[in-house]
Amino acid sequence: MTPEPIFDLAHLGHMELLTPKPDESLKFFVDVMGMTVSGRKGESVYLRGWDDYERYSLKLTASKTSGMEHMALRARSPQALERRVAALKGSGFDIGWVDGDMGQGPAFRCRDPDGHIVELYYETEWYQPPPELKPALKNQAQRFPARGVNVRRLDHLNCLAVDIKANRLFFENYLGLRTTEQIVLNDGTEAAMWMTMSNKSYDFAYTRDHYGKAGRFHHVTYALDSREEILRAADIFLENGIHIETGPHKHAIQQTFFLYVYEPGGNRIEVANAGARLILAPDWKPIVWTEEERKKGQAWGLKTIESFHTHGTPPVTIG
Repeated sequence: MTPEPIFDLAHLGHMELLTPKPDESLKFFVDVMGMTVSGRKGESVYLRGWDDYERYSLKLTASKTSGMEHMALRARSPQALERRVAALKGSGFDIGWVDGDMGQGPAFRCRDPDGHIVELYYETEWYQPPPELKPALKNQAQRFPARGVNVRRLDHLNCLAVDIKANRLFFENYLGLRTTEQIVLNDGTEAAMWMTMSNKSYDFAYTRDHYGKAGRFHHVTYALDSREEILRAADIFLENGIHIETGPHKHAIQQTFFLYVYEPGGNRIEVANAGARLILAPDWKPIVWTEEERKKGQAWGLKTIESFHTHGTPPVTIG
């Protein structure tokens, strides 16, 4: 019998991105991506899209290298958080409680089988805009910035991993997430997974690390309202000298319309129009893509650029 789905976690709340070029990265996220600074502490700057309801969705931290320090998932209630903590304690994946960060209450940290740090929390500060950023419509978090790409909200992230199946089972069994789509190779090896906590088609994805290195990061994605805005973003990136890796184009898996760039610190950033597909079926069965199907490329037959499979952060030294 299939176990009953657990819906203790609500959504991807934020992630901490490491950069060896903090000033240049900050300028990219504020001036080019159109994000708003909502706090500073130590070596970190807290940023938000204009319709993120929480105080921030991106913590940008100065570091000797690039990559993701942690991802944070918000629980649906204090009780839901306690249930997930109870499931994790003694599992070998648990790290323990940490004090609340800016705009956030206490959080419980764990590591997935690949070593990525996953933070679970419930208490959060809803963003209160200052007078100059107060929107005309009260059901909007912040005034539209009219600056750069104008990203609306955090959508998802993608991590690299050595063993995709081990990570899938961890998120399903301990955190209660659902797998919506996956890639399975001819030999039965799981090469990628897309998972959700809600009716979104996915909150994050994991793909197999080309170099077999653990704990690396692929990209973080911010949502825009339309495909046309993705096309406009390409012009804005071009005007600002930002390296466009691939796109605008459409993924076959999840059907996301995408554009990938590298921010100055070396991390891959995606802007996407990803909000159309919803998983409403309570008995959804994961869509499985074969090795042959993936070799066909993206939705309209474009071959996936090689760097998309090889580039991740922190970088790998070859030789």
